[in-house]
Amino acid sequence: MLKKLIRVFKDKELRGKIIYVAVMLIIFRLAAHIPIPIVDAERLSDFFNSNQLLGLLSAFTGGGMENFSLVMLGVGPYITASIIMQLLTMIFPQIKEMYQESGEAGRQKFNQYTRYATVPLAMLQGFAMITLLKNQGIIGNINQFDMTVAISLITAGTIFLMWLGELISEKKIGNGVSLIIFAGIVSGIPMIVSQTIATMTPDKYPSIISLLVMSVIVVLGVVIITEAQRNIPVSYARRVRGNKTTGGISTFLPLKVNSAGMIPLIFAMSMMIFPGIVASFFVQHSNEMVRNAALFVSSTFQPGNLIYGVLYFIMVFLFTYFYTSIVFDPKNVAENLQKHGGFVPGMRPGTNTADFLGRVLGRITFMGATFLGIIAVIPFIGQALTNITTLAIGGASVLIVVGVVLESIRQIDSQLTMRDYDEF
Repeated sequence: MLKKLIRVFKDKELRGKIIYVAVMLIIFRLAAHIPIPIVDAERLSDFFNSNQLLGLLSAFTGGGMENFSLVMLGVGPYITASIIMQLLTMIFPQIKEMYQESGEAGRQKFNQYTRYATVPLAMLQGFAMITLLKNQGIIGNINQFDMTVAISLITAGTIFLMWLGELISEKKIGNGVSLIIFAGIVSGIPMIVSQTIATMTPDKYPSIISLLVMSVIVVLGVVIITEAQRNIPVSYARRVRGNKTTGGISTFLPLKVNSAGMIPLIFAMSMMIFPGIVASFFVQHSNEMVRNAALFVSSTFQPGNLIYGVLYFIMVFLFTYFYTSIVFDPKNVAENLQKHGGFVPGMRPGTNTADFLGRVLGRITFMGATFLGIIAVIPFIGQALTNITTLAIGGASVLIVVGVVLESIRQIDSQLTMRDYDEF
């Protein structure tokens, strides 16, 4: 590892890319501390500390939401737009064709539509957050002009982060949006550690030790499942064209146990947060029936609630299958293998190969979906066992952090390998 780090920083171009990405993340962290001055900062902090749902949401923005900063929404609207566009691929064949079958140009067009959809979603989420805080008395009566300016600033902050993410992605040191989420999560760890140390007493030692052991086990499990894959053997028929012979080689098709990555967790989290946020608008409604219904929904969809945990597990499980079906289509893979003269030994090309790949993918996805569901509810289990709030550094956060680190290391390794080939 040390030799690899030395090689990375000896390479001028690679070193420049890493420094560039680091500067972009620093800019993001600076933006997260530039507040929009229309709120009572002290009451805002107390409100987020008393609401686990919003506290969890704020953890993914690096505290930007809790500070009511320019980038308070983080890349949330962009992720929501991506979810909507992915869902549309299941409904409209034209969008699916653009995303999966039209090559790089189609994917660029798909991404452009995602960016367009981000703008109205950022405006809507900004308006909803301001309205929520206004109903809680954290924001006083503001006129239409101030409301418009605040929503415009929040939307501009989201677009700015989306732009930063694309600049980071261009350097091929990792996915830009994922790295921004990663930076937001990691930035909150020092405060969590300091708070734990400050409130540490001898009677909490067993709980803290249990939490550390559980954290190590979770990280180990995430690494193993993230890297695990089933290799499907593939052979290519030998072809003779003139004096040249092609094919006749054997390779494998890797099917990852967790093909969906962290996306199902983000999908499920977005769906689980939505009812609680909507209910928060009506907890002070004048109608008693509406108020009681809102209080029931708000309490049910609070992290740590048993119903919330069960629903969260089910949502993650289902979304894992859904997203895996989008990123890996056995029929398309079988057709591409057949076009290039490839076949799975013992399987007829075409439909039989597609059915075989579908069966194998279904079995390993079951394991991946179950694992992701367990990772999603690990914070609640840890909180019940240790009486320590672990939501901010919970299973979803660990999966995102570990996944981003592994992806960045993988991309850096590939660039080092390309340099070795060039030198050779």
